[in-house]
Amino acid sequence: MFPDSFGGFNFMFGIFPFIFILLFSFVFVIIIIKIVKSAKQWKQNNDSPVLTVEAKVVTKRSDVSYRHNMNSSNDTMDMGYSSTTYFVTFEVQSGDRMELRVPDTEYGMLTEGDKGSLTFQGTRYLSYARDTRI
Repeated sequence: MFPDSFGGFNFMFGIFPFIFILLFSFVFVIIIIKIVKSAKQWKQNNDSPVLTVEAKVVTKRSDVSYRHNMNSSNDTMDMGYSSTTYFVTFEVQSGDRMELRVPDTEYGMLTEGDKGSLTFQGTRYLSYARDTRI
């Protein structure tokens, strides 16, 4: 059909399906690993006891992630959104520190240096009651 001058293209079309399947498999395996890790952490948290300890708020931080959508018709930024995840580091009486993800509604109510009772289950933050005694 085609002259031998297209030999390079034949090689390209021969190896492309292999590369495509390899990359697809790699992405699929990464997704499965993330799901398994999340399920394992969820189960570990559920199996952990609910603990309430005296703790001090040491630091607070937020992690903002941005996502932008490209408009394929004219290659311009169309819509995007951001999401913020909030973390607070607590120090217990033994001196150990733990960073827990907290809801946005409670993040703003906590101040560095606050002392009170922290309730948590594994790595899951449940509540914090500030000690109002001065």
